[in-house]
Amino acid sequence: MEANLHAAASFSGAESITLAAVFSHLVRCETRLYNDLNEVLRRDHGIVASQFEFLRYLRDHPGSRVADLAEFYAIGVGATSKSAGRLEGRGWVRRMPNPADGRSLLLELTPSGTDLTDAAEITFERYLAVRIGETMDLAQLEVVGRALGQLRAALERDGVGIPVG
Repeated sequence: MEANLHAAASFSGAESITLAAVFSHLVRCETRLYNDLNEVLRRDHGIVASQFEFLRYLRDHPGSRVADLAEFYAIGVGATSKSAGRLEGRGWVRRMPNPADGRSLLLELTPSGTDLTDAAEITFERYLAVRIGETMDLAQLEVVGRALGQLRAALERDGVGIPVG
């Protein structure tokens, strides 16, 4: 592991890149993509990226609890509950009693929430096609996707980045 902390990987065939540079590229790309997607979704659908992500998760995982969303996105339960409340206030989500556990509620999309999510999904897919798909070829996408999946799996396995409290 110590050797990996100081390792340099070959990048673009010629230049060398440090782990710190990989981290910086990863974070800056994520920030720029997320901020830009935020504006596109706000302009076209009246929602922001975090709302879209929650709606999409609930569409794809019906009957989820707030705790399920919080765990998946590695954010606090309180913040997740507030976000779900905002979506509920806009009429896109409803809370239903959990028949398996009277102490918790299940979240589900309303018909208008489903319509919004489906429409925003088209915008999202087009956005990804332009911003990522037109920047990298298929082989690069494969490598990056696998590498990020491996990193994410290790972080999740080790419980890295779980909010405290």
